[in-house]
Amino acid sequence: MKKTAVVIENVRPLLDCGRYAIKRLVGDPVHVTADIFKDGHDAVAAALKWRKAGAKKWRETPMNSGDDDVWSGSFAVTEIGDCEYTVEAWLDVYETWRDEFRRKHEGGQEDLRSEAKEGARILERGAKRAAGKKRAVLRDAAAELVKADNARAAALAARMDLSAIMAEYPDRSIGSEFRPYGRIMVERKAALFAAWYEFFPRSAGGRGDRGSTFRDCLGRLDDAKAMGFDVVYFPPIHPIGMTKRKGRNNALECRPGDPGVPYAIGNRHQNCPHGGGHRDVAPELGTLEDFEWLVGEAKKRGLEIALDFALNCSPDHPYVADHPEWFFHRPDGTIKYAENPPKKYEDVYPLDYHNPSWQELWNELRDVILWWAARGVRTFRVDNPHTKPVAFWEWLIAETRAKFPDLVFLSEAFTKPKMMRVLAKAGFSQSYTYFTWRNAKQELTDYLSEMSAPWSADYFRPNFFTNTPDILPFFLQQDGRAPFMIRAVLAATLSPLYGIYSGFELCENAALPGREEYLDSEKYQFKKRDWNAPGNIKGLIGRLNKARRENPALQHLTNLRFHTAENDNILFYAKATGDNVILVAVNLDPHHTHAAAVEWPLWEYGMGWDADYTVEDLLSGERWTWHGSKNYVALDPSVRVAHVFAVRR
Repeated sequence: MKKTAVVIENVRPLLDCGRYAIKRLVGDPVHVTADIFKDGHDAVAAALKWRKAGAKKWRETPMNSGDDDVWSGSFAVTEIGDCEYTVEAWLDVYETWRDEFRRKHEGGQEDLRSEAKEGARILERGAKRAAGKKRAVLRDAAAELVKADNARAAALAARMDLSAIMAEYPDRSIGSEFRPYGRIMVERKAALFAAWYEFFPRSAGGRGDRGSTFRDCLGRLDDAKAMGFDVVYFPPIHPIGMTKRKGRNNALECRPGDPGVPYAIGNRHQNCPHGGGHRDVAPELGTLEDFEWLVGEAKKRGLEIALDFALNCSPDHPYVADHPEWFFHRPDGTIKYAENPPKKYEDVYPLDYHNPSWQELWNELRDVILWWAARGVRTFRVDNPHTKPVAFWEWLIAETRAKFPDLVFLSEAFTKPKMMRVLAKAGFSQSYTYFTWRNAKQELTDYLSEMSAPWSADYFRPNFFTNTPDILPFFLQQDGRAPFMIRAVLAATLSPLYGIYSGFELCENAALPGREEYLDSEKYQFKKRDWNAPGNIKGLIGRLNKARRENPALQHLTNLRFHTAENDNILFYAKATGDNVILVAVNLDPHHTHAAAVEWPLWEYGMGWDADYTVEDLLSGERWTWHGSKNYVALDPSVRVAHVFAVRR
């Protein structure tokens, strides 16, 4: 058994004792702390070490000691991919000798010849490890130390250049290295900062009587670009099954011309060159070449297309005929369709991830991701990942990122908190959240304080979708534009990641009675829309996204701070990065005017407690002069629902 010569514990950040990786972006600093100490009174030295996963050689930087044996160090991650880090600490023989010699000399001990010879021997050993001129410096000092009197020996022991050289070439024979190594998933910026816009390609033209194609989607791309979005997300674009195809508003029988639910994937169509499954596009949308053309057009506009990775199979999916063993079976041998009692989804067969041929199934699903990644798709929204094994996602994400390290995965897991979090630990870059249902001041404050805390943000990145094709929150079912404007401001400024489902910008809110679901849902039919209908809030969304791009403070999560607003209907918070300070005040009541004294500790943001300064509303361009920490806001939702202030010093 290896001796533990130095105690290293409480290493932070470390996720579940190193079981999972923390997350960082390229260029981010990684600040590491650890409790480091040793028996007795010996001096200790420590280094923070890191390397690319799979590399043999470590890079390192010295750690600094602080109060109560807490040591700290930092390094920056410089490339996308997996990284690992650890802490090594050791008995610092030379510094221990220096300290003892100083104390003996200052204490008046007369005969220090033996101690001087001991120091000379330590320097000689250091010289053997050193290189070039530094080796000679140590040897000369060792030779002089042997012959030196007490005063001269004390002067040699006090030389900082000798300490620096010995620290550069330490003796680590009596030391410890922390295990297991910490892990870091290093991703590109879009994993933390992006604005998502979801639309159905088949409804891009806004006609209710027939569908659109990939070639008809340019207008939607241009509109998304004009509103300032970064990612355009498509629900499944694959062939849709005919068996048990659903009709309008989830009717069990479809009428002629009903397009079906895109999540019932799979149809052996003569125009599907890859069997009609997850590697094909629906023929009514066009061809694979048309899709690749659209990916290119999006890229020209600075947009990225994200695909839905939905692991549902219609009864017509080629997997059903070719690999029936991949599915669940009833006692009579028939394949079981999906159920969430009392709901039945007879147009969908769920996969069995633990079937006897599970490895073959897992490999196939991994290869589907790789197949689309090879065609330019780098972002995937994953449908209902919480209904599949966590081990499967951990394996699949690691396997696919090994070939395409810039892949980004969004988890659509509206489920229990622990499952949402373990999926993030397993490798999902970002996740849907309960933000959709957090409306009151206290619940927003509590929820966002949790989401933005460093321990959470180390691995869990919230993507605040305001609505989805499945969810029309009751808050948005209220009359008028104000509810949509309130939720847009909150989503865009509280989190660096947010998204809307098309129709939100038009304030669509027709719902099934008493339910958080759209009436005449686009999941079951073509959607008729005037993309520039009067009363739209596209201008507000564009200004929000412009503010996000131009203000680094809005591109981070852990810098969120809530401050006092003396009204329960006014939410007041700040985000700051360096000199860039953003203050946001939101009226949470879409129907009534509310005013409040708002207070923020400007001295914590590098300003004098009684400073005069200007705040500029990034949504309107208006400016006000504020004084000190306490000021006043009034928000009439018929005029404005929020201020997004940039502090001009």
